[in-house]
Order: sequence, then C-alpha cells, then structure tokens
Amino acid sequence: MKDMAITEARHELTALPDQLATSHETLTVTRRGKPVLAILPWGEYEALVETLDVLSDADAMAALRQGIREVRAGKAMPWEQAKRKLGL
Repeated sequence: MKDMAITEARHELTALPDQLATSHETLTVTRRGKPVLAILPWGEYEALVETLDVLSDADAMAALRQGIREVRAGKAMPWEQAKRKLGL
C-alpha cells in the first residue's frame, strides 16, 4: 500500500486510475500524516464488497464452516467425481 498526501493526490487524481490498474495497489491518502481515504481499483473494491456480503451472511458462513469441517474430516469429494455428480 502506497501513501500519498492529499495535496499530491489532488494533483495526480487523473493519473491514478492507470497507475493503480497496473499495480493493483491501494493508495492511502493522508492529511497531516494521518490516513483519511483509501483509493483502490474498481475490481478490488467489488471483490471487497462481495467478501463483506459473504461474511455478513450467517447462512453462507455456516455452510462454509461446515464445508471446512468436512474437508478436515476427510469427507471431501474429488473434483472429477463432483463434476460427474453435477452433470458437468
């Protein structure tokens, strides 16, 4: 993560999309040395929002935890078998 003063970010704003798209970095914008904003590529933002949606869904998290327990207990199904079962 890169830090940039708000005054510098204001001057660089139009160039930031291209810079962040190639580096996939998040930019921390600071004011008086303290973080005040985060600028990130749109794809990174969408992934973050989707992750937060999943984490806030109690049913999805329960299913994920159950799946992890099953894998740890050796109850996982091989991928090829799962594809056949799903008709893929």
